[in-house]
Parts: sequence; C-alpha cells; structure tokens
Amino acid sequence: MSRQIARRDFLKTTAASSAAVAGASLTSQLGIAPRAYAAGKEVIKIGLIGCGGRGTGAATNALSVKPNVRLVAAADVFEDRMESSLARLKESFPERCDVPKERRFLGFDAYKKVLESDVDVVLLTTPPGFRPAQFEAAVEAGKHVFMEKPTAVDVPGVRRILAAGQRAKEKKLSVAVGFDLRHEPNHKECVKMIQDGTLGEIHHMRAAYNNAGVWVRPGQAGQTEMQYQVRNWYYFNWLSGDHIVEQHVYTLETINWLKGEAHPVRANGMGGRQVRIGKDFGEIFDHHFNEFEYPDGSQLFSQCRQIPGCWDSGYTAYAYGTKGYAVMANQWDCSIHVKGKDPSVWPKRSSGYQVEHDDLFASILEGRPYNEAEFNAMATMTAILGRMATYSGQVVAWDDAFNSTRSLGPERLAWDAEPPVKPGPDGLYPCAVPGVTKPF
Repeated sequence: MSRQIARRDFLKTTAASSAAVAGASLTSQLGIAPRAYAAGKEVIKIGLIGCGGRGTGAATNALSVKPNVRLVAAADVFEDRMESSLARLKESFPERCDVPKERRFLGFDAYKKVLESDVDVVLLTTPPGFRPAQFEAAVEAGKHVFMEKPTAVDVPGVRRILAAGQRAKEKKLSVAVGFDLRHEPNHKECVKMIQDGTLGEIHHMRAAYNNAGVWVRPGQAGQTEMQYQVRNWYYFNWLSGDHIVEQHVYTLETINWLKGEAHPVRANGMGGRQVRIGKDFGEIFDHHFNEFEYPDGSQLFSQCRQIPGCWDSGYTAYAYGTKGYAVMANQWDCSIHVKGKDPSVWPKRSSGYQVEHDDLFASILEGRPYNEAEFNAMATMTAILGRMATYSGQVVAWDDAFNSTRSLGPERLAWDAEPPVKPGPDGLYPCAVPGVTKPF
C-alpha cells in the first residue's frame, strides 16, 4: 500500500477481494444466504462465540429481545467457561437457551462449527485479537453479526474489519458493534445538539477512562504458555491491544462521533507501568496520556489509567466550544452548558447494552440492515494510534500508522504453539520502552 492511500480508496480497492478471505467462501461451501423474516412468525437463531463475562452479557441482552430469539449453538476454547455461561443462560431463559452437547464446540476453530450450524446471527465476544478472522468468516457465511469492541488489536486487523464490513454491506447483512452509547437516547440527543452548533466551534475535547483495573487470572500448574495467555488475555497485546484499545476505545469513539465521524491526523503521548508490575500483568501499561489532533486543528486530551486508589472517571467525554461545553458520562447524565443559559440535562433513561440488541434484531426482522463496522474500526484505529504514540514516545501520523503491516498475533493458533511474547528468566514479560520501542 502506498503511504498516500486514503481510507475510502482502501475500501474501494479491498471490497472486491474481501470475498476471497481465508480461502473459498463459506457461503459457497455451505449454501447459506440471509433469510427473510416475518415479524413475530420466524425464530431467529443465534450462536455465541466466546462464552466469557461479556459473551454471557451479550447473549442475555439478545435473548431478552421480544421477538422469538433462540440460542442454539456456542463456541469457546475453554470448556469450563462455556458450561458456566450456558448454565447461567439456561437458568435465566429456560425456553430460549437450547444448546445441546452436539452444538457446543471447543477449540480455536470452534467458531467455524457455529457458522456451519443453522444460525442466523452470531455474537462475536472472544478476546479482540480473534475478531478480524471471525468477522470475516461470519460475513462470508452470510450471518448477521453482533461483535464486541474493539474490533482489532493491530492495523492489519483494522484493515480486515473494514474490508469485511464493506462485504457485509454488499450482502445486506446487519452488523452491530458494542458501542452502546450510539443507541442511548441521552447521548444521541446530546451529540446531535453539539453537531448542530449549540456549543459553537469545538476547539478542544477531553476523554477519560480511569479505574482500578480488572480481573487477574494467575497461571495454573500444567498450563502451556499459550493456555496461560489466552486465559489471562487482558494483559497481552496480541489478545487485548492494551487497555487503551480494549476499554478506552469506548471513550475515543464518542469523540470521533461528536466530531462527525472524523478521526485524528496525528498523536503524541506518554505512558508506562508504575504500579501494575508483576508476572500476572503481562506486557501492557497501567496508564496512557495522549494529545490527538483532528483535521480541523482541534485537540483531544485523552487519559486512561488502571491503578487502585485513584480517581475513577468512568467513561467520560467532554467537548468545549466557543459558546459553552458538554459532558457525556456513561454512568451518569449528559449535559450541555451554554453561556448565559440554564444547562440542558439528559438523565440516563435506558441501557444501551439492551437497546443496541433491540435495534439489531428489529433491523433483521424488518429487512433494513445497518452496519457499524466502519466507524468502530476507525475508533479502534484511533486507540491503536494512541498506543503507538505512548509506547514509542514519538509523534505518530495517522497515515503512517494506517499503513503499518505489523501483526501482533502468533504464526499459528494451537495450545502447543509459541505465543508472540514470552516471559524472561525472572518471569516478567518484556514491555514497550518509550524512546526505544518503534511505533510500528
């Protein structure tokens, strides 16, 4: 790819070839085509790919949709995760969860078995490092898709998501991605007012996602290194992308949204590991700070931190304009403050986690597909750009970053395969060193 290639040109040049991803099309192999539905008469069958906490949550939301939704197949690499997830879902939805032993698939290729099953929609909720390959396969199999954020962990993965998303449009498939704020009325109304000029010209933004961190899963006797990393996936870049990608992407996507789907043109930043250091914490940083510059010259000041005992910001985005400012918080209200006027406040009225599934299944039943792959891939790319800047300590241009060919994944996926990063003699994993590490 030339350095001058534009994203739109990329989409045009890759759309024609995306049908050939990963060999022969699953559609032609399996004879699968999207179904037509009559509201209230057809059962929509779903397959769950990734049975962790987020997968169980997404399946819960899907099974809570009013039409006749049934969970009929599931896949995971760990049997205990699958069994506990299905037990919980069966308890909550005894009539809607029907996944017998013959439709419970294990292994790195288990998602392919779900796609070969008689399912209409797949929920892709594995660690994000697996997302591009699984999304490609789902689109080629003619399945509607809900996939969790982020959509990739490296730039080649972002390009694969964009190409498969374009292919999904051609096939008239609905594609939803887990940025639930896009479906919450309070955020939609607040963003519309910003885009309509209520705050005047936006000159800078802030994005924060600071908390104490997430779970840790220590190694167990008898595990291979690959088993340990996949089980403790959050702390390895080839699986999670670091927490700036895996979680802070949520807040960065809100900024791109209110900027009218713009993305930064460059970034610089700083970050490191100050508190979260040890054998159980892989290679990721515990804090990142970035300055992103957008095409109109406006600046985004972005921070994410996972250190106990510090300010917990939640997912919060701020926009500052010539007439006032706005605050958009996932857990709390959205508000717009214009100089000389009373604030406009929108309380959190409904959970976007549920509404995004309501919207997805309504689009399928009514035959009006929509596709969230592109703007979510751009949000993922924004977070990856930030990671490149904090890891390297350099100013990184979007165009240079978008042409990166560096893939973070291993050469092959198997329990006895070598992961792309391994611990040193002291048990610690090597991590990025600003000023030494290259951005891509």
